[in-house]
Amino acid sequence: MKVNMSVSGQFRKVTRKTFMLMKQKSVKITALTAYDFLTAQLLDQAGIDLILVGDSLGNVFQGNETTLPVTMDEMIYHTIAVTKGVQRAMVVTDMPFMSYQLSADEAFRNAGRIMKETSSGGVKIEGGERVADAIYKITEAGIPVMGHIGLTPQSIHQFGSYKERGTSEDEAAELIKDAKILEQAGAFSIVLEKIPADVAKTITESISIPTIGIGAGRFCDGQILVTPDMLGLNKEFHPRFVRYYAQLADSIDSAVKQYINDIKSMDFPNDSESY
Repeated sequence: MKVNMSVSGQFRKVTRKTFMLMKQKSVKITALTAYDFLTAQLLDQAGIDLILVGDSLGNVFQGNETTLPVTMDEMIYHTIAVTKGVQRAMVVTDMPFMSYQLSADEAFRNAGRIMKETSSGGVKIEGGERVADAIYKITEAGIPVMGHIGLTPQSIHQFGSYKERGTSEDEAAELIKDAKILEQAGAFSIVLEKIPADVAKTITESISIPTIGIGAGRFCDGQILVTPDMLGLNKEFHPRFVRYYAQLADSIDSAVKQYINDIKSMDFPNDSESY
């Protein structure tokens, strides 16, 4: 029996406790994003451990340049669609820009709304020490919270670019400190985005909760990618940390062109496809 089946496969439903056990057993956590029912269903049936309803939908679904325009109503709408297609994986919902930055109370109300109006298994919040009070308040109410440090896309205007974080000694020390603070605040895991692999390794070894890497090297407890990126749907965006596992943009282009040709040549529909 494979290790991933013996540790995560025995659970009917993946939860925060599953991830803690997987870290303890050194079993890697797999994660991808989804924003709709069919994609979520396919990911879940394939055996993914975590599905993130990411505010990256602002980029890949809505066509925005940043994630900032995404609203609470939109995150809730997409989470409802995703959870209908999921039986085993844990679903986590991104808290969008300005849904938690004002105060811990505001963060608590919005996290509660996500949990009340959807079947999500938890929420994700970007930031380090500055969001610790919000994470503490939310987790004290029994809502699982995933942290997110390193490159935090909601802070793009503050950083000024999507450049990697933690490349200086001071910045790396700050990330390590933030990770420990988020763990103390009650986070059940932390996304590490676009930071040096050695810094991610230090963080992973210094906290007891799982780390989920994206552009953070192989030493994290798990990995996540944006699904349209790894499936090759977004041909204009290919950072070094994205590996193409399919070339769906080419497949779709070919299929649509064949469809057009079949209609124009009157090959489609044929007699067997007609009533």
